[in-house]
Amino acid sequence: MNDMLAVFAQWIATSEARELANWLLSNTPGLPPILQTIHLLSIAAVMGSIVFINLRVLGLAARRQQVGEMIGRLMPWTWFALPTLFISGLPFILARPARYFTNPVFQIKFSLLLPAILLAVLFYRLSLRETNYWTSSEHRLITGKIIAAGSLFLWLSIVMAGRWIAYSDYLFWPG
Repeated sequence: MNDMLAVFAQWIATSEARELANWLLSNTPGLPPILQTIHLLSIAAVMGSIVFINLRVLGLAARRQQVGEMIGRLMPWTWFALPTLFISGLPFILARPARYFTNPVFQIKFSLLLPAILLAVLFYRLSLRETNYWTSSEHRLITGKIIAAGSLFLWLSIVMAGRWIAYSDYLFWPG
């Protein structure tokens, strides 16, 4: 897997996309902090919506709020923020592919991202079936709580990994 990522990073490193990303980040005044700010605000939108819904499903927040109603109001924030995260992070990855694709923390982050998104899609799609899908039976309530706990773990781990990407040398000493 690491060999494939290294080959992919090398392919990007020789691409025009890398040259364009480097040029934009180096020659557009203020672009790196603007993109990072957009990235951070998008993280806040995803975490705010996902965490609040998961805490509600677990019975730890907003108990008077209907789960289905909360999902309907908050999940659009997630669906808008996820592509925004991708778009705002992509120039940095394209500009320095080896820094990211060979970084074990980056690999951890992205290996957690797919199941987290799939859980969110599953949870959302099932909630569309009926207004109170997650509270209509004991089985669904327990299933919802298991999904919510797993989702919280995944999203918190993704955010932690994202912060640690720049500090991976402290976690994984070069050998």
